[in-house]
Amino acid sequence: MDGLFKINARPRLKAPVMLASWPGVGNVSLIVATYLRRKLDFKNLAEIEPSYFFDPIGVLVKDHLVEEPQFPQSRFYYFKNKAGKSDVILFIGEDQPSSKGYELANCIMDLGERYGVTRVYTCAAALSQIHHSEIPRAWGVGTNQGLLDELKQNNLVHKGNIQIAGLNGLLLGVAKERGVDGVCVLGEVPMNTTRIPNPMAALAVVRVLMTMLQVEVDLTELNEMANETAARMKEVAAEVMGEYIDMFTQPIWEQGQEEEEEGEEDDE
Repeated sequence: MDGLFKINARPRLKAPVMLASWPGVGNVSLIVATYLRRKLDFKNLAEIEPSYFFDPIGVLVKDHLVEEPQFPQSRFYYFKNKAGKSDVILFIGEDQPSSKGYELANCIMDLGERYGVTRVYTCAAALSQIHHSEIPRAWGVGTNQGLLDELKQNNLVHKGNIQIAGLNGLLLGVAKERGVDGVCVLGEVPMNTTRIPNPMAALAVVRVLMTMLQVEVDLTELNEMANETAARMKEVAAEVMGEYIDMFTQPIWEQGQEEEEEGEEDDE
């Protein structure tokens, strides 16, 4: 699939690992990837020709003029990690293809293997029964038994059999097919907040990745995002609870009216 790449730089990378990200539940993966990209000195590496993987469903019209078809972008970046053993390749996909996910995963691994990537990381949401006010934990899964000890050392929770939907999971399967180590770090997301971007879960994931990737990241902004979202979730929960109580709780004066009406009907 070499013809599907546009290479923008040809750096010499030190034992690189790759972190790949796509949209998913709670946007956990994209929040993690875009935050790391902004806070670390990532540079453009390459991009994938999108027309092979995506079919445009329409066009935009501005001022009565039809624009060219737009495709989701799939881009690679690289970071020279002077403080760690491995440089980092970051892949960010704006969307997941509807029918060529396996081909796209292999395309990404092709570029990774070109640079000698020794491990692939993804991140995702772990749907959990936790309350929205609880601090999310991070879960971890690996592609082979040898990785489990490392996951335990990073205090990653393992919760039996789970499914990681979409390319954030599928890429690990393709890595395993090729004999490349793969790890997914998942942040806990309450089951009733799956449609809300969740920086709290992303924060739990970033803290783990800082250790595993051996990078230093300023978490101030992500902490602020997490606190703001937590406060908003609390407000929404209070509003929903108020509506629920109103729906199933009848004022005392209305109860008296109903009793009077029932009595009148009995007299008749």
